[in-house]
Amino acid sequence: MGKYEIMYILTATLEDEARKNEISKLQKILESEKIAVTDTKEWGLRDFAYPINKQTKGYYVILTVNGSSEGLAEFDRLVKLDNAVLRHLIIKPQE
Repeated sequence: MGKYEIMYILTATLEDEARKNEISKLQKILESEKIAVTDTKEWGLRDFAYPINKQTKGYYVILTVNGSSEGLAEFDRLVKLDNAVLRHLIIKPQE
């Protein structure tokens, strides 16, 4: 079990309700992999430095989690298949 940070960017075209459902869906994936979410920060809608998939804005979410690398690998696999997520990054912060 280790501490990790996850950042993902949702497409800006999602309505408020759809965005909340997407964030909830991603949290449920983490919970199903026995990964505890200790902190969630929603940075909100931000401009990109360059277009990503022909989009110039995205909704940023930062999570601090505790869990296994195997569970995060499964989360990584499932997020890659999700069309609402433009980009994501999982890092293990230096202690």
